[in-house]
Amino acid sequence: MATLYSSIKDDLLAKIKDGTYKEGDIIPPEVELAKNYGVSRPTIRQALQILANDGYIEKRKRRGTIVTKPKVSQGLTMGVRSFEEDMSREGRVVRSTVVIFKREKASEEVAANLELKPRAEVYKLVRLRYVDEKPNVFVESYIPVEPYPNFESYDFTTERMYGAMTDEGHPVTQAHRRLDVIKADSATAALLDVEVGDPLFLFHTVGREADGRAVEYSVATYRGENNTFEFNVSREEA
Repeated sequence: MATLYSSIKDDLLAKIKDGTYKEGDIIPPEVELAKNYGVSRPTIRQALQILANDGYIEKRKRRGTIVTKPKVSQGLTMGVRSFEEDMSREGRVVRSTVVIFKREKASEEVAANLELKPRAEVYKLVRLRYVDEKPNVFVESYIPVEPYPNFESYDFTTERMYGAMTDEGHPVTQAHRRLDVIKADSATAALLDVEVGDPLFLFHTVGREADGRAVEYSVATYRGENNTFEFNVSREEA
């Protein structure tokens, strides 16, 4: 049997999904909701907390509780997939702008992560990725030139980087990713449309092809309030 707060949560969620409460709308205060549903404020609070945990609403100082879109959910242990593949599974609309795409000499950091000789030639691909027309992730990718001689012929505003690497005969089949949480500086805040000091997710990725050769080094900065990352873990026997 459903509890009172779960029934209220389901009713509020239905109103969000059918457009009664649209993105950006302010949900009625707890006192009003309690009166409307004929329950106590703690019961309303429980229902709202579940909706907040699922990313449908968010409490804002001086504004109240507003309707938001659920966070972009990405699995990290389900295999190496492109950003577009993850987003299509979520039913999201994705587009990219290419900020920089050029050849350059690898910095010490890039050469070390790609296991290249110092100042080896790499492609630098910098993109700003949008989800549902909102900036979501700023990503800098470095790809060694030698295995991908035709890389510059691709239009990465519409084509997938991993797809291009597969087409060139050197697909990324495994990756190591490190996750950090940082605060937005002024430049990143402007790009991702957040406030200076807001929390951001920072991923460093080294992608490898089947023989273990490093073929991708990427640094991706995600908006904190728009994204959630899911991990599957298993216990190893001692």
